[in-house]
This record gives sequence, structure tokens and C-alpha cells, in this order.
Amino acid sequence: MRTDPESPGILARNRPHRIIAVGGGKGGIGKSLVSANLGVALALRGQRVLLVDADLGGANLHTCLGVAQPTATLSDFMLRPKARLEDVIVPTGVTNLSLIAGALDVLDAANIKYAQKQRLLRSLQTQSVDYLIIDLGAGSSFNTLDFFIIADHGVLVLLPEPTSVENAYRFIKAAFYRRLQQVESQYGIERLVERALSTREGAARTPHQIIQHVRQQNAALAERLEKELAAFRVKLVLNQARSDGDLNVGAAVVSAWKKFFGLEMDDLGAIRYDDEAWRAVRKRRPIVLEKPESPAAIGIQRIADRLLALDGVTG
Repeated sequence: MRTDPESPGILARNRPHRIIAVGGGKGGIGKSLVSANLGVALALRGQRVLLVDADLGGANLHTCLGVAQPTATLSDFMLRPKARLEDVIVPTGVTNLSLIAGALDVLDAANIKYAQKQRLLRSLQTQSVDYLIIDLGAGSSFNTLDFFIIADHGVLVLLPEPTSVENAYRFIKAAFYRRLQQVESQYGIERLVERALSTREGAARTPHQIIQHVRQQNAALAERLEKELAAFRVKLVLNQARSDGDLNVGAAVVSAWKKFFGLEMDDLGAIRYDDEAWRAVRKRRPIVLEKPESPAAIGIQRIADRLLALDGVTG
């Protein structure tokens, strides 16, 4: 999803091989469970993984991993201008897997300033790991969207429920237009983006319409913009599928997104509803470790394998 080229030299060598951001339209859909267990699954496959709890208003990723309340958290990095991100990384007890616990006991943590956010984003992008997994907060605030759109893989979690699907669409559209806002001056489409974000009848809303507008002014710019927008390719994960019918929800969402918005989306698969999953949560144990043969754990492991395949990583 990220479209900026890697800078040459040491930064390019030290950046994560891939950044995965796990988001969703609302709370309670299992983003932290997916993030934690996906991190474990990738670590078990020999990948060096750093998990980051970026739910700045309600951090709980350490609990999902069974890690005691860390003494160093994202708060320490955010509030101390000279602090290094490496100083707040803690072990998880799982080989190859480390954690940056979320900001705790900071009343305005969810409303970090622009300069703080940029500093955090830069620091995250220089971590020397195979996978950096960012567990995002609920909703579609600019802070959440900016973490989502820097990722190579923007993973969207949803439940097979109408409200969750609606919220997921809102989240994807908000992320797409946030990406457009970041590049609008480069392509001279400020007014068009403003119209796309409005609710007036006849406003240009789809990527195709925006590209066509730019093409009328500059064909070369339109071609660049088209490639940039094509790189906005969300990966979908359906959580808590209870029936065979639920398993089709992901494919239906992908199809609808393509039909109405004209962009591709990848269906990474579904995670079955599983009593073992909530039992594992109560034990503060990742389901992938607690019950690796359970339906939920198998679903997560398949998702990890699909991501590795997309990245051309072989076992």
C-alpha cells in the first residue's frame, strides 16, 4: 500500500521488510487478537517480528500476548523528545517476537500532535525486522488512517455483520481519501478531492473519475496517479465466521468494493468463531500457541502463509 520509494543507503537496509497495519471500522472486532496471533504465527515461521500497539486510547496488546504490564511503553517514547524507540521494545517470550506496548495512563495519548506522529512514523520505519505489525485503534481518525496508509499491507478486520461491513466500507473510503489528500498538490487535484469528500450531488468520487480529470490536464501525471492509486490495495480478514454462509462475506465485500469503487482488494481469508479463542484470551495466551490445531488458530496460520506468499517468502 505504501508507495514512497525506499531511500538509498543505510535507511533502506534497516527498514522493516514489510509493514502490516491492522485496522477496522469499530471496536470489538478482534483487531488485537488478529495482530497478536498473526505476529506469533509469522515469528514461528522464522520471521523477525515487532508488534506495536498503536491503539493510543485503549492499549491491550500486551494482555493478548500474556506479557506483564511493561514498565516502558509508547508513552515514554512519545513524551520524551530524545528517547529512542529501541528503548521501549520488550521481549514477549516468543522467539523472534518483540513488542512495543501501547501508551498507557496518558489522557491525551489518542490525540498526539502532528510532529509527534511524524517522529513515531519515521522511527517505526527504521526498525530492522522482517515484519512490523501495527495494531491500530478503532475508528478513522487521521492518526489511525496515517498509520494504516504507510503500510505495505493494510489489513482490515471485520465481522460478518451488517454494521461491521458498513463501518469497514467507511474506513476504507476514509483511508483512500486520506491518501489522496497527501498527494493532491502533487497532481493538482485539490479541488477534485474536496468535491470527492463532499456530499453534493454529482461530486466526483471514484478513482476512475479523479484520474480522468487529471488526464485532461496532463496524461503523464494521470499515469503516475493511476499507479499510485492502484497500490492502495487493502487486505481483508473476516473474523468470527460462524457458518459457511459467513465465509462468503469476505468475497462479497471484495466484489462490491471493485464494482462501486473500482479498486482491487485481497481476501486473505476467514477466522472461524471458536470457543477456544475466548478461552485462550482468558488465559492471556495467543490461540496460535495455546490451541494451534483449533479452527481459529488454523485460520490465522493460513492468513500468515498467504501474506508470506504475497511477499515471496518461502519456508
